[in-house]
Amino acid sequence: RYGREFIDGRRVENGASEMNRLYVAESTMTNTGAMADHRVRVRASEMEGLARALAGALGVDVGGNAAAPASVPANWLSAVVADLQSATGASIIIPGDNLPPAVHALVHAMNDALGNIGQTVIVTEPIEGVAGASGQTIQDLVADMNAGRVSTLIILGGNPVFDAPADLEFVTALGQVELRAHLSLYEDETSEQCQWHIPQVHYLEEWSDARAHDGTVSIVQPLIAPLYGGISAHQVVDVLIGNGGASNYDIVNGYWSAQYGQQGGTWPNLPRETGFEAFWQTVLHDGVIPGTEAPPITPTISTAFAAQAPAAVPEGLEIVFRPDPGLWDGRFANNAWLQELPRPITTLTWDNAALMSMTTAERLGLVNNSMVRLTANGVNLDVPTWIMPGHADNSITLYVGFGRTRSGNVGNGTGFNVYPLRTSATMGIATGAQAVQTGETYQLAAVQEHASLEGREHDIYRATSFESYVANPNIIQGGEGGMPAEPSGEGNDHEGETATPAEGEAHGDPDGSPAEGEGHGQEHHPSLLPEYDYTKGYAWGMTINLNACIGCNACVVGCQSENNIPTVGKKNVERSREMHWLKIDRYFEGDVDQPNTYFQPRLCMHCEKAPCELVCPVQATSHSTEGLNEMTYNRCVGTKYCSNNCPYKVRRYNFLDYTNQEIPVLRLMANPDVTIRSIGVMEKCTYCVQRIEMSRIEADNQNRPIQDGEIKTACQQTCPTEAIIFGNINDPDSAVAKLKATNLNFRMLDELGTQTRTSYLA
Repeated sequence: RYGREFIDGRRVENGASEMNRLYVAESTMTNTGAMADHRVRVRASEMEGLARALAGALGVDVGGNAAAPASVPANWLSAVVADLQSATGASIIIPGDNLPPAVHALVHAMNDALGNIGQTVIVTEPIEGVAGASGQTIQDLVADMNAGRVSTLIILGGNPVFDAPADLEFVTALGQVELRAHLSLYEDETSEQCQWHIPQVHYLEEWSDARAHDGTVSIVQPLIAPLYGGISAHQVVDVLIGNGGASNYDIVNGYWSAQYGQQGGTWPNLPRETGFEAFWQTVLHDGVIPGTEAPPITPTISTAFAAQAPAAVPEGLEIVFRPDPGLWDGRFANNAWLQELPRPITTLTWDNAALMSMTTAERLGLVNNSMVRLTANGVNLDVPTWIMPGHADNSITLYVGFGRTRSGNVGNGTGFNVYPLRTSATMGIATGAQAVQTGETYQLAAVQEHASLEGREHDIYRATSFESYVANPNIIQGGEGGMPAEPSGEGNDHEGETATPAEGEAHGDPDGSPAEGEGHGQEHHPSLLPEYDYTKGYAWGMTINLNACIGCNACVVGCQSENNIPTVGKKNVERSREMHWLKIDRYFEGDVDQPNTYFQPRLCMHCEKAPCELVCPVQATSHSTEGLNEMTYNRCVGTKYCSNNCPYKVRRYNFLDYTNQEIPVLRLMANPDVTIRSIGVMEKCTYCVQRIEMSRIEADNQNRPIQDGEIKTACQQTCPTEAIIFGNINDPDSAVAKLKATNLNFRMLDELGTQTRTSYLA
């Protein structure tokens, strides 16, 4: 939701005359930082200094302690202050969740000073079941276990043996407990230290309830009956309190029946009910219980703490701990989709690494894949190096969640467990760290340079500033202000990882006009393929709004799930044999320390003049009358000629039989509407042809045409910012046709004359 609403404020395809502005200060390049209009790199340990400087400039009393870190340019800070003061009540400052409490308190004070409380910032009572710091509660538990005050411990979910702060020595304390049981989906590291492992039912198999971020209650309904038995946390607690072990449904239903009774047989905002059963059916139908959201409160913001001088920032390196974008805290380590999912900025798979700036790496004598020994809180850990443009100097970022030993066949042994470096006092940032090279190397599997476009520097990505676009709306189509692409990123060792988007670059028609519509009976380039009139019936096409893509990779996972795309493992990723039909390319432009970052989804372009079709000796790849570039799997003999001749490098070949059909539960994972491919077969994006056919059958049964928006491809359905639009380009009123008619529309490598059905909005 937040990502979509942020992007909605930046859409210019409909002629918007203004857009929102995003400033980001961070130590580690993130998706948010990549989308920033103005980004500055700052060590995480210096964020309090930056927050104090900004707060002081906005009128918050910080007792004269308002000196900004040297790494923050004065003009950047003054621009932030000016924009915030001109947008009182319509701005927002958000602190990172790994920053210390002082920074969060300063941010609340600034939002209050700007009049944002109650406008862009809604404050409620805590939504957690138990208010307070979770770190403090686990410290209390460890103290009680060490003191012998705990004879029986039942752990409901979680994995504290793996991820508890290292200084607590949770395993040692747990050994003092006489009876230990763990409810969990898997036999993990915590289960290993308990006498009893209780198999937990999956959340998609149980009745439950949950609260949204604003406190609204939703009733969780199961999608399938439990496959392997298991019980829920509700049932465990129900037995412990002596209720005799009711079903999940009875527990949840009974609780809300009691709540309904406490309301006197009525419920606010539900006038239709005539009893609990009617109330219950209404709630199940609607999905939420109205009136359960937490009411807004108006807090009193105290700034007395800010008058105290901040603690001095220690010299030396800092280590920043962040949840992994795929595995989070390690709970998803046994999910091969997420292990093989390229991380949005690094494009690494199957591993974590010590992320650092070029300057820091050069000072330490490190290059990519060099092993570095990190020392923090008296603990040593060897991890591989990955140089990250835009990273703060003298700062190292570590993603947690890897290095599991009891996660399952997929997750065991992947990456490096960095939790031993993290203590209760350094949950987000560890200062005073040391780093030395070990002289060894470790091969990391990054995919940015895989399936490259063979050194093509032109007409891959187009971008311009908002001001340039307003001044010249045709700049993307080659109007004034256009400039050719030139290599950039001097001093960056990531060969092939920088690409310069061209401002206004165009290689379409000689007059610079949009090239859309070519291939619909119009002349273009000479071709060996016959002309076909696509103006009748359906003509499927797609636009991808690059201004709206935040690089989250949700589309990659959605496509993988929908189309039965296998994972191949780290070794095969290193050989460039990953099977993702959709890849998000990440490009850096400009200075290695302050790069511009761009994301571009790349999938089959469904060319009307497809080079792959010419070279297939058995016509396994062919063209439909609706413009789809189709694959007939049982014709394919695996010559790979089509992949060689594809200028977009979007075809994937099954070098091995990656689909494990021996484990029964994996058979249930496959989409029955999509063929399972075998060894020796080429595959690629199909525009989710199975969804097209399902909609066609539905429309035929109702004797009507397929409506615009009725078909959503998997990538389109999962995109949180609605950057992907699919539909019939022969329908001038369709969303995709309207977008293709804008002056932001362009086609990748259009000079080749392939006449792609997939185009981009700059």
